[in-house]
Amino acid sequence: LRKNVITYTECMTQLYFFMFFATSECYVLTSMAYDRYMAICNPLLYNVVMSPKLCLILLFGSYIIAFSSAVAHTACMMKLTFCDANTINHYFCDIPPLLQLSCTSIYANKLVVFVVGSIHVIVPTSTIFTSYGFIISSIFRISYSEGRSKAFSTCSSHILAVSLFFGSATLVYFKPSSSGSMNEGKIYSVLYTNVVPMMNPLIYSLRNKDIKVAFRKTISSRNI
Repeated sequence: LRKNVITYTECMTQLYFFMFFATSECYVLTSMAYDRYMAICNPLLYNVVMSPKLCLILLFGSYIIAFSSAVAHTACMMKLTFCDANTINHYFCDIPPLLQLSCTSIYANKLVVFVVGSIHVIVPTSTIFTSYGFIISSIFRISYSEGRSKAFSTCSSHILAVSLFFGSATLVYFKPSSSGSMNEGKIYSVLYTNVVPMMNPLIYSLRNKDIKVAFRKTISSRNI
């Protein structure tokens, strides 16, 4: 049987890049919520406020926060001593399964996960909910139904991506660790590391009219 073997250095590198991209995704989704808020609530100021400069600031800000978070988690993990079993109960080097292999105190690691994780959940989700609170308020003030449906279609794809990503990530990192929850965590991890990224192109592209027309033509041609 083929064994999946990874070295300590490769595992820590994988952990770092995973935390970097996962955290940056949190804040990119938050920036997208602000973008939709400006597009729907302040359409006349959209081109002025959402300038290329501000978009770059939001993008690089997301990456700087992600870099800091990834360094904090990886540095804390590298301070641990691993002994006894060296089989990771996961399909990649994630924080919960690695903590189960430690034979030294993991209190600091759990504290970092709780504090940093709470910040990365509370700040983005509160910003997103606030943005969509104003968006929904603005949508209900639109008098014609076509404008409402257009506004809802603008937000629906982003809401779906946010719900899948934050929902599955929260279930992984904020549940008590046990063998049962670890197995559930692997399922949720597959959701936000594989399913959500694969769905994003489909979720966002289906808003494009040309793709919708091509999709309908493909379906209709197969039914003939």
